Amino acid sequence: MDDVITTEPFAIDTGEAVFKIDGDSVTLYVNGWASSEWSQSRPDRLEFEYMNWMLAAAEAFLPADARLRCLHLGAGACALPRAIAHRWPRSRHLAVEIDAKLAAAVRAQVALPRAPVLRIRVDDAAATLFARPAASQDLIVRDVFDRSGRTPDSLVGFAAAQAAGRALAEGGLYLANCGVRPGLPEARLELRALADVFEYVAVIAEPGQWRGRRPGNAALAASNSALTEAGERDLARRLAGGGFPARLLAGPEARRWSS
Repeated sequence: MDDVITTEPFAIDTGEAVFKIDGDSVTLYVNGWASSEWSQSRPDRLEFEYMNWMLAAAEAFLPADARLRCLHLGAGACALPRAIAHRWPRSRHLAVEIDAKLAAAVRAQVALPRAPVLRIRVDDAAATLFARPAASQDLIVRDVFDRSGRTPDSLVGFAAAQAAGRALAEGGLYLANCGVRPGLPEARLELRALADVFEYVAVIAEPGQWRGRRPGNAALAASNSALTEAGERDLARRLAGGGFPARLLAGPEARRWSS
């Protein structure tokens, strides 16, 4: 199945969306914000830096041959779920999208893996997270923003971290896209809440963000299974040398930074 993208703006429940095509790349804009971007020919090629960082973190933490149970809070055009499904062919994905019209447009136009590999549920992301059975997920990805560009309060803080920790199975991984101002204050605050729940926490951001020079997106990771020193070094090297260079701060150093 190929993408069958229509480039005219269309109404959704929360406003307006449009798909834009640039060569092999497609970008979904929701109310003027770039929500998802992907390659039509390469499901594992992600165009957003933070999605590449999340995929690298998942590959560092999770077994290569695992049958992952994945929950995606925020679906958009499902660029990251599709990439993870490509990387872990035996994985199963539930992507939660609050906008029913957007979900219908994505189902109709984007070449997604079919159910049961990837299902889109129209629901509130926080309600879904808090209702997940204990130890039912191996990977939870949070990528949710409201019309103002903020992650809803219901998905930030100790209660949300605790819900994610409860839903994750042993060895599971929680990843969160965190919109940050210069100096990363939002990432610091969120990491502090995650550190109260999880044994191991980490934050990934690009050098200009660490130096307080620009806003953007940081990727947060949390697990009750720590990476080995060798695993941390490998992930840090991959992040630093990739197409979207970034710095990893992990383990005790990340905890000290967030406190």
